[in-house]
Amino acid sequence: MQRIRLRYTKRGRLRFTSHRDFQRAFERALRRAEVPMAYSAGFTPHPKASYANAAPTGTGSEAEYLEIALTEPRDPEKLRILLDESLPAGLDVTDAVEARTSGLADRLTASVWELRLDGVTVEDAEKAVESFLAAGTVEVQRRTKNGMRTFDARGAVAGLRADSPQPDRPGQGPCAILRLVVRHVTPAVRPDDVLSGLRAVADLAPPVPAAVTRLAQGLFDEESGTVTDPLAPDREAVTAAPADRSGVAVPAAAKAPEGSA
Repeated sequence: MQRIRLRYTKRGRLRFTSHRDFQRAFERALRRAEVPMAYSAGFTPHPKASYANAAPTGTGSEAEYLEIALTEPRDPEKLRILLDESLPAGLDVTDAVEARTSGLADRLTASVWELRLDGVTVEDAEKAVESFLAAGTVEVQRRTKNGMRTFDARGAVAGLRADSPQPDRPGQGPCAILRLVVRHVTPAVRPDDVLSGLRAVADLAPPVPAAVTRLAQGLFDEESGTVTDPLAPDREAVTAAPADRSGVAVPAAAKAPEGSA
């Protein structure tokens, strides 16, 4: 069984697709691309696909991840192209690598988010960010299936700054861009929780809903404050391994010993 890890996006209007919507679209893409999927056992077998830390409905993303299991080996890049062509524009498969390490989900410890605040000046956003970062705790509330829950939105934030937007919106009023790095904790702190915290500490209330996009997710480096590529260890392992006749990299341990028949 071969395992392939994929990175995909949610762009444009498809940011409003739910995780279940994507699952259905992806399973149809697997059938169109004639991918030799491995299936679970039981009365209702389903494709062996593992989704990791999906973005909330309504947010865009450049960095969603999943892992699939195949019954026959396939070249990851060729498979990526086939799947990308079989999915609607906006749900784009941008990277694929053969899984050579364990624990992909364990390497998704933080996310980088971009929050576009139309109608908010950069100066006001900067003041709100300063107040938020200076606070020891910032309690916010979110409605869950068990009712309202109060938790700290400040502790999970590893980085937050306000920037000016790119000069692509002439004459459309003020706009501020927030760059947010948030650790994946329990309970999860989402970008809208941070916006609630900015409203609580600095009365920052954008006149229109923020456009939120996840730019990256991966292992958080405490020293540099950056989020690393979670597929890098697999890519490095595949590069270091030789390839079999099908062109698929195999670990050195799988090679037959010298002198064997």
